[in-house]
Amino acid sequence: MTWAWLIPVLSFAAAPLIVVAGRFLPGKGSFLAILAIAAGFGLFWLTLSGFLEANTSTEGCARIVSAETGKESGPLTCQYEKTWFYAGLPGLEDSVELTWGILIDPVTVVMLGLVTFVALMVQVYSLGYMRGDPKFGWYYAVHALFAASMLTLVLADNFLLLYVSWELVGACSYLLIGFWHERPAAREAAKKAFVVTRIGDVGMLVGILLLWREVGSFEMSAAFEAVRNGAIGEGTATAAALLLFLGAMGKSAQFPFHVWLPDAMEGPTPVSALIHAATMVVAGVYLVARAYPIFEASGSALLVVAIIGLLTALMSSTIALVSTDLKRILAYSTISHLGLMMLSLGAFGYTAAVFHLLAHGFAKALLFLGAGSVLHSTEEQDVRNMGGLRRVMPLTTIVFSIGALSLGGIPILSGFWSKDEILLAVSQHRNVVFLILTLVTAFLSALYMARAMFVPFFGQLPAKLEHVHDAPPSMAVPMALLAVLAVGFGFLAFNWPGEYVGFGGFVFDAKPHGFEFLVWLGAISIVLAVVAFAIGYVLYIRGAYRSERERAGKSGLVKMVESKYYIDEVYQWTIDRLVLIFANFIGLFDRAVVNDLAVNGPANTVRHVGIALRVHITGHVYSYALGMVAGTLVVAVIWWIVAG
Repeated sequence: MTWAWLIPVLSFAAAPLIVVAGRFLPGKGSFLAILAIAAGFGLFWLTLSGFLEANTSTEGCARIVSAETGKESGPLTCQYEKTWFYAGLPGLEDSVELTWGILIDPVTVVMLGLVTFVALMVQVYSLGYMRGDPKFGWYYAVHALFAASMLTLVLADNFLLLYVSWELVGACSYLLIGFWHERPAAREAAKKAFVVTRIGDVGMLVGILLLWREVGSFEMSAAFEAVRNGAIGEGTATAAALLLFLGAMGKSAQFPFHVWLPDAMEGPTPVSALIHAATMVVAGVYLVARAYPIFEASGSALLVVAIIGLLTALMSSTIALVSTDLKRILAYSTISHLGLMMLSLGAFGYTAAVFHLLAHGFAKALLFLGAGSVLHSTEEQDVRNMGGLRRVMPLTTIVFSIGALSLGGIPILSGFWSKDEILLAVSQHRNVVFLILTLVTAFLSALYMARAMFVPFFGQLPAKLEHVHDAPPSMAVPMALLAVLAVGFGFLAFNWPGEYVGFGGFVFDAKPHGFEFLVWLGAISIVLAVVAFAIGYVLYIRGAYRSERERAGKSGLVKMVESKYYIDEVYQWTIDRLVLIFANFIGLFDRAVVNDLAVNGPANTVRHVGIALRVHITGHVYSYALGMVAGTLVVAVIWWIVAG
């Protein structure tokens, strides 16, 4: 485990090497990025092996000691750190020692596996997808930096290092979303993502500073211990949790910060796969899971997380049903499932949220790579212009369908098991309204997945698409491997013969718990998913639903959903009518009052007075003599008047 820090360092080293020497290397240095992340994936297995063999007697490893029982509880946590720098002088009372270290626990380990595997698959896939692009080397350099930043975020043992890597993730997403910056839409999308997520990041920074003020350290373990022993009050914990959640809302595209994610589809499709499955958007969910002791200390903060998650999931599910761009359908699907993860965390479903994060990551990476295969072959993104692609792209059809069925909640695929655990957590810890709306969201999720699967790949093949071909091996192999995980990953939820005790026995918050299946709730979930796909088949294959191209007289509700509830328009109106007007007023006040009066006013007054006073300074003796005589006469007259 002590070598886990090398996992991000390898990719950090590859990025500048590709920039400097890539043009002189085969494949413009792309192999350096692939080798770096492949080595990181290998180190993940060593880290996992070391963690499974570790116990409380292992150096740097311990469990939480319960203040009530005095016994060890919680997952095993291993921490290794070095002094980064001192703020002040060593030994002084007011000095602050900042460390640079890694924290390895179950959620760290599973996230390392997700990020390294998905990043490796995406980079191999990109060999075929991005071939011939003039910025091929730059693409792989930023890709390596992106993966390294996310891996550092996962491993960070203190909030300051986490925040540095958090901002690096945002910077890399800006570069990759705007990769084709010659396109105006890509430039605008990159700026939108950067600005919107920065709003949340400001709140997150304030939350980190609040914790530092209370604890006197940036170390996560110190903050968590202070929360557990009552050194941080509930009010402060609530404020800190909500401020941290602002950052999570921005990165994980939660309402009202969700507007940047659909526009991020302007970047290359492999970038979308990486962002949506393993890096940028899952960072927010990971932050809430990592800082869960702080959220648990405040019931109101967890309630806010649950409400925001449910609202986001439900709203984005409806938009996905009417979107016509294949990648944007998947983007709104991502927002919806991220909302479900937040809802699960807000319903004390820590294990369920992390389990769904991984199941969704594998399936969503598969779906985006499948969409990339379609786009690469057909040069078409509008699902209204597609159909029957199963005849010419059988492999892509199979793997895309596996991903869609998994996220739609069809047994026995991985998405079904993780979604069922979320439903269980909501039913146990939130009221019936939450459960009903979550079931509605699950139904809508299956319905828009059915639409994304049936419309492009089934039905009648347009004549203009008869020439298309399936994915080449460099793109097909990563999709096939991800499909295997989309099918089989869910079985990790169960106990196996031997020492493995299920996902809930490995990733947990307070105490391990095995997989639970509530028969009536699972039955409802299955029925809703099957009915949704059946309705999708009838609507989009049997032709009971008129072609979207031919629809006329749409209802007001449909128009509102197609317009994404006019949230972008509200933001634009707010910027044009409020922000810019207020900014212009502030600018005028700054120029006219602060600059012209407060700063330049005294200076101009002194200058004018000086100019007026310098008139009598001529440098001529006779002028001074005349002045002296005149002055004497004036004084004499005044004296005469006064004396007389």
